[in-house]
Amino acid sequence: MDKLVIIDGNSIANRAFYALPLLSNSSGLHTNAVFGFTTMLLRLIEEQKPTHFLVAFDAGKITFRHKDYKEYKGGRTKTPPELSEQFPLIKELLRAFRIPQFELEGYEADDIIGTLTRLADEKGEEVLVVSGDKDMLQLASNHVTIALTRKGISDVELYNPEEIKERYGLVPLQIIDLKGLMGDSSDNIPGIPGVGEKTALKMLLEYGSVEEVLSHASELKGKMKEKVEQHAQDAIMSKELATIFREVPMSSEWDSFQYPGIDPQALRAFYRKLEFKSLLEKMEPAGEGEDSLGQAEEKLAFIAVTEDSLAELTESLGDSAALHVEVIGENPHQADIVGLSFFASDKCWYLPFELLLSEGGAGIKSWLADETKKKQLFDSHKARLALAWKGTPLAGVNFDCLLAAYLLDPTESTLTLNGMAYKHALPAIRADEDVFGKGAKFRLPELAALSEHLCRKADTIRRAVPVLEQELDKSEMRDLFFELELPLAGVLSEMEMKGIKVDASGLRLFGEELSKQLEGMMKRIYEHAGLEFNINSPKQLGEILFEKLGLPAYKKTKTGYSTDAEVLERLAPYHDIIAEILNYRQIAKLQSTYVEGLLKEVREETGKVHTYYRQTIAATGRLSSQFPNLQNIPIRLEEGRKIRKVFVPSKPGWQILAADYSQIELRVLAHISQDDNLKEAFLQNMDIHTKTAMDVFGVAADQVDSNMRRQAKAVNFGIVYGISDYGLSQNLGITRKEAATFIEQYFAVFQGVRKYMDDIVLEARQNGYVTTLLQRRRYLPEITASNFNIRSFAERTAMNTPIQGTAADIIKLAMVQMSQRLQQDKLQSRMLLQVHDELVFEVPEDELEIMERIVPEVMAGALKLDVPLRADVNYGLTWYETK
Repeated sequence: MDKLVIIDGNSIANRAFYALPLLSNSSGLHTNAVFGFTTMLLRLIEEQKPTHFLVAFDAGKITFRHKDYKEYKGGRTKTPPELSEQFPLIKELLRAFRIPQFELEGYEADDIIGTLTRLADEKGEEVLVVSGDKDMLQLASNHVTIALTRKGISDVELYNPEEIKERYGLVPLQIIDLKGLMGDSSDNIPGIPGVGEKTALKMLLEYGSVEEVLSHASELKGKMKEKVEQHAQDAIMSKELATIFREVPMSSEWDSFQYPGIDPQALRAFYRKLEFKSLLEKMEPAGEGEDSLGQAEEKLAFIAVTEDSLAELTESLGDSAALHVEVIGENPHQADIVGLSFFASDKCWYLPFELLLSEGGAGIKSWLADETKKKQLFDSHKARLALAWKGTPLAGVNFDCLLAAYLLDPTESTLTLNGMAYKHALPAIRADEDVFGKGAKFRLPELAALSEHLCRKADTIRRAVPVLEQELDKSEMRDLFFELELPLAGVLSEMEMKGIKVDASGLRLFGEELSKQLEGMMKRIYEHAGLEFNINSPKQLGEILFEKLGLPAYKKTKTGYSTDAEVLERLAPYHDIIAEILNYRQIAKLQSTYVEGLLKEVREETGKVHTYYRQTIAATGRLSSQFPNLQNIPIRLEEGRKIRKVFVPSKPGWQILAADYSQIELRVLAHISQDDNLKEAFLQNMDIHTKTAMDVFGVAADQVDSNMRRQAKAVNFGIVYGISDYGLSQNLGITRKEAATFIEQYFAVFQGVRKYMDDIVLEARQNGYVTTLLQRRRYLPEITASNFNIRSFAERTAMNTPIQGTAADIIKLAMVQMSQRLQQDKLQSRMLLQVHDELVFEVPEDELEIMERIVPEVMAGALKLDVPLRADVNYGLTWYETK
């Protein structure tokens, strides 16, 4: 028998959006609703194994119901742009899943679903309808089951006619009568005032329908009789509005909803675009031809180097060569090197790594370390680090194809050599997964296949360099590449190799301190509970909170009561145990993630952690830290800030010095927008948030209270990130209307900012891209899209990219210039970390005075703006003491 699964698209997208925190990819595209929708699809496919599938959407805001009742759904707030921009992505997702989708002007998704369930009933086919809307219960039958999402989308309750009878005492069609009597505020259906679910059910159990209730109104008593008689027409109309129309003119045949299964290639590409790494990892590796580039491989002559041909390779390298270093492993600090390939003197060579390390490889090692011998690579940064840990320095890199490809298209989420070959019409090379396998299936192929594959990589680099260089010139990013990104790759490698020392014993002591705190918390939790239990077990915790202590259970999962953070925060006013549990969880996470996690990352031979900065991840140009991520150490909690105490200088008598840009993005905004009020604040060295509060609220400086300043701060930084009234309302805990008013007041005062935002959108529409002050480009093809949601997201991206991107460029410039200054002045001080807008150094005692002077000087002078850049400098015996 066929099985059709129908999803109420708008309902599930809404549920997913509000159930998950606002997530976004490195391009700033919000993805939480898409992610939630995806996980639901995967679960439905696995559990239900549908033969037929459909997602139904509302086609617009106006339906046939509005003809009779213009206020239908009139009370609904406007869909937040953070959600509306995700609907086109959800539809793209469905195409990758190969799931049919349907919408029809003038009808709601409910009507499409109602029509299909009627057809399924007539055919005797099995249907599962997935929605968050109780209206759907009227469609339940012997063949149709309704899966209603509860809070969020992870839990569903299944309803057939028996379950509806058990829950409500009604047959499915009486759900319409229930709505007719009690109304529905979410759809602005009036019903009868004062009649709630309990009263409505009582009436229906006695009389059976709205019409019968009205005909027996005289039997009712007191005010209820009066209300029913007075609002009889409202009840009739409400029932009609709640009735799902089941005769939608649909020409689609049953077979058009057949589900053929996912399109693996399209789904992989979609996951990569939205950076759903966890979902990507769960997919099977690409099959033969699935990710083919559609380009013919050219024949390539290559030489697999042996001891006998080492000398010939050394002579052939000359002054310049394309070089590829095959690094195995994500973390270059712990990676293995298979070998190197070179394209030099019109020949391609593969050199096994063990031969490089042999006595005969000394000449090649010398060539690699020679600054005057020029090398072109793909990902020189990773190669440099991997080689350095093997005692083989790499210098003289004069081109990096990965960095160039990233600048030319920073929104490309997976920059690979074979992807670059395809994009620039170069001869195809096979994907690494096809040559080596993946995960546990990883194997080195036999020598001939390995030599050819790695030589093709060197050949591709050689061919790509002139193409990419020409593109950089055309895009006016030559200076950005050669003067910033390429030298920065070398600066980052030096920082990462130096690492930052960790006081492991201090970290262990801190861990013990946290353990004692956790023990105390556990004891207090047990006292509140009246018995000992496993606090980390949601099942046991749920039993304690909701059964033993009798707290209200807001949400249930398949395995029992939900005890997630949202539920606990709602329960906080009811019992003192909740605050203890929330605190316990925070401290436990610090213990596991940042104490135990950091201890695992301390390299035994250096006593340091060596992070790895990625230059090609964020579309804004920001650096990203991995292995470990030192940019996300929590500093809002005091216990989190204390973790910085274990980061210490590597030499006795030295100190840690940190310099932090002050409000760099707002200063960039002042320069780019040329807003007089914003510029004045920085030129007069005023507190920008107080200044904003003064101007927006129309008060003097001494009248700005802490709440005004907090709101001004939220809107200041929100403007930089293109915040909406919804986003600001969430940040400040105010209504969307209040947030919208606040934003309007801001733009009334800072008219230059408003003009900049209008102008930059027009510029983006005209050029197809926006740039930072250093000409870093962000292409926005969606800026002219006919779809409002896609276009709106592109417009917000156009507004904030020049600000965020320029701020990222400035701190990168400061790093390059600081590295040069340290060498120029022959200082021993070392630059160790970049964390957002902060640079961290270790400094000998006798250089503190000069570093206090030159670090803010270099940072402030990294790029000339019309308002001053400022960096605040502090130092101490630990990173913690610099704040």
